[in-house]
Parts: sequence; C-alpha cells; structure tokens
Amino acid sequence: MRNGKNHLTRIAAAALSLMLLVLSLPVGAAVADSLYIIPDSNTRKLTRAEVWEYQYDTLLYAFNEIYARHGYKFETGSRCYNWFTQMPWYTPNASESSTNHHETYSQCSEIENYNRDLIVSVRKEMKRLGTTNPKGKGMPTPPAANVNKPRGFEFVSLKANQKLPVYSAPSSNAYRANNGKALVNTSGAVYALGYDSGWMLMLYEANYAGQYRVGYIDTGRIKGTLPSLQQLSWERTSAQVLTTVNLTDDPALTGRALTSLPTGTWVTYLSTMFNNTGWDYVETTVNGKTARGFIPSGYLSGTSDQLDETGLDEVNAEETEGEYVYNPDDDGEANG
Repeated sequence: MRNGKNHLTRIAAAALSLMLLVLSLPVGAAVADSLYIIPDSNTRKLTRAEVWEYQYDTLLYAFNEIYARHGYKFETGSRCYNWFTQMPWYTPNASESSTNHHETYSQCSEIENYNRDLIVSVRKEMKRLGTTNPKGKGMPTPPAANVNKPRGFEFVSLKANQKLPVYSAPSSNAYRANNGKALVNTSGAVYALGYDSGWMLMLYEANYAGQYRVGYIDTGRIKGTLPSLQQLSWERTSAQVLTTVNLTDDPALTGRALTSLPTGTWVTYLSTMFNNTGWDYVETTVNGKTARGFIPSGYLSGTSDQLDETGLDEVNAEETEGEYVYNPDDDGEANG
C-alpha cells in the first residue's frame, strides 16, 4: 500500500513540475525570424523540457516539419499544406501521393525519428494534463509574401541559428546597414546569387525592419556546408548619375533608401539585375565607406556602350566564307 502511495506521489510531483514549467513560459511567445518551428530538429536530439516550450498546436507543425524536410506531400488545402507550401525550402516529392509516403519515411534519420516520437509523447502528456500550453512558443512569422527577388537569387539552406554580420560590399570595412548592426539570421529566408572574393552575396529578410536586404557575409564565418554557387564577375565601369536618385539595398520589397545620389555623382557600375524591372547594381560610398546598392535602370550614363558580350563589336564586318554577317548599311535581308 505504501508503495502505491509513493507511486501516486511521484506522479503528482511530476505533473506539478510540468505545470510549473508551463506557467513559467513567456505568454504567447512566437518563434521569430525563422523558416522552421524547430530549426535543428533534424541534427540533434531534443530534450523533453525543450519540447515543452512549445504550444500544443505548434508541436503539430513541428512534428510534420520533420517529414516536410524530406518532401512529404500533404493533402491539398490541409493546414500543413497551407503552412509548408509557403516555405522556400519545401519541395514535395514528385513520386509521392498524399497517401503514399514511403520515400519520405525512408529518408528520416535516427535523430529525426527520436524527435518525432518525443513530440508525440509530449503532446500526449499535454492532453492528459488538460493543457494546450498557451504560454509556450507559437508559430513563426511566415516569410513576407510577394517578395520580388531579382532573378538568379535562389534559396540556400544554411546551418540554422547563426547570426552573421552583413556588409553592403565584400569587406568588413564596408558600409553596414541598420546603424552598423545589420545581421542575417540563418534560420530565416536566405537567397544567394554567388561568391565574391570569399564573400557570399545574398538577399535576406531583415530583422524587425519589414524589408529584405541584399548584402555580403564572410564565408569564413559560416558554420556548416557552404552551398554550391558560382563565382561572380562584375563589369566595373565608371558611370555618372544623370538625375538625383535613391540608392537602396532592397530591390525586392520596399526599395527603402540607403542614401541619395545627387546628379553628377560618379559611381562604379557593376551589373544590371532584373525582377519586374531593371536595377543597376553600383558601388559608391555611404558615410565614407564603400557601399554597393541598387538604383532603377536609366539613371546612369554610359552603362551599355560596350557590346562585346554578344560579339557585336564586329557588326560592320562583311560577308565571309559565304555566310551572311549583319551590316547596318544594307536592307537586313540575307541573299541566297
């Protein structure tokens, strides 16, 4: 009888501890700046206390996130379908149907299966205790809708939970936005274009700013495997601002100005990028520091004088070896 009472006492003490944990969590906490509910649930075993930090409903998505990483195909219109299809990292398996998930299950690691079972166990415990854990962590803020990223920037998966300094040019001496505090959180949305002298040029969702920024991070500071990206090459020609124009590091969403470039300002033209419009990517200075940013195309002199990319520097050549070569002085028709 005494053993039975001791057993009941231990159960009551455990339940009380769990309830105290629930009450100690911040009210309605949200997972900020993340594309994942639990960013590293695929790389390490979670603890029971960690899983108890989340709300009951949030753990439903955390459970399914383990499978979504491997392309689990959710039923169209379901809550998980609606959540995960807005994530740039999610790609459903083409070979799966909404009722056949063998490919997904076979790809899950021992760590992922452990965390899956732990989440299930904690949710059962919450249900048994009659709590939804309302003071636990809620859902992350989803990525901004209608981000009009320049073409060529593609989503890259970086090791989660890194906060890395971002500079507007590939140097730690370059201008740094947000009053010199610009950071990228690798648990959020990151789209990369390529590498420049050991720096990654990327577009990322800025913390608390309601905007996206284009900037550089030092690859030497990135933990984990670097994505396979091209090496970037710039034109680097001098050009002059024809009419006062704003320089921005956000051509994707807000166009918020870094500075204004007055008429007559000389800049280094690097390239032109496109989303639904053209943006000239230039190098200049902001507050005495090297900075790169975007201005709408058409505000610079002399950025399209060279035609060597397409070989049109030979447009005045005559016919050779019986093949017609364009000559601007004739009628534009090839004679057989």
